Amino acid sequence: MKIALIGNGAIAHYVKQQLTTRGHHVAALLLRADRVSDVAAEGQLLEIVGSVDELPEEIEHVIDCAGHTGLRDYGPQVLRSHRDLTTVSIGALADEKLSGTLKEAAQEGESRLHLASGAIGALDCLRAARVGRLDCVRYTGCKPPEGWLGSPAGTKLDLNALQGEARTHFKGSARAAAIEYPKNANVAAAVALSGVGFDRTEVELIADPNLSQNVHEIFAEGEFGEFRFQISGHTLADNPRSAALAAMSVISSLEQQTGRLVF
Repeated sequence: MKIALIGNGAIAHYVKQQLTTRGHHVAALLLRADRVSDVAAEGQLLEIVGSVDELPEEIEHVIDCAGHTGLRDYGPQVLRSHRDLTTVSIGALADEKLSGTLKEAAQEGESRLHLASGAIGALDCLRAARVGRLDCVRYTGCKPPEGWLGSPAGTKLDLNALQGEARTHFKGSARAAAIEYPKNANVAAAVALSGVGFDRTEVELIADPNLSQNVHEIFAEGEFGEFRFQISGHTLADNPRSAALAAMSVISSLEQQTGRLVF
């Protein structure tokens, strides 16, 4: 499969390396037009383009590693070009207008938008549980203070000086979390889409100076019973705000699409 990546950050670098190691061909990078010459000058051994129209014809699949902006700017056109698109920017779908535009584009292009699970597990269990009645789904995200740098948490807490007890800086719906924290709430969005939706999923975001890892927890109860899932995850070495498992989930999603045995 010949693949193009949107973005050139820590997740994109990890995905490119892993795809190449696993025998896939990453043939192009899609970047903002004003970034093309800068990245090309770094000696990349693949085609650098500034628009979907410039993608080589042989590209079969595009992977978005550029966050909500990348999905918003390029997603609809990629899907209309008869190419499937994989994204970890699930929080962007809290914008109902964008979500509708992407669905329409996929229908027009006879393509599919694949949502990588990101830094959380147990979503298969949650999807199964929603076949019955789900009464409550709650997601709690805890990170060290540095994991929230650059987010709205910095306007509510002094992240650089936080000591002692953990502090909650957001409590509300998954939709509000995804809109307010576009770089930090993709996990909350994945939980919402797998369960009871953006408006009924409860979210709490916490800065904890006693943590060295990101901790994600899902609690759900309903007709099936109840479950609690928790994961403590490492971040990528290149970026303390990017979960390693989020990048890994992109590879897993792609290989499920190309494999003969599908879970």
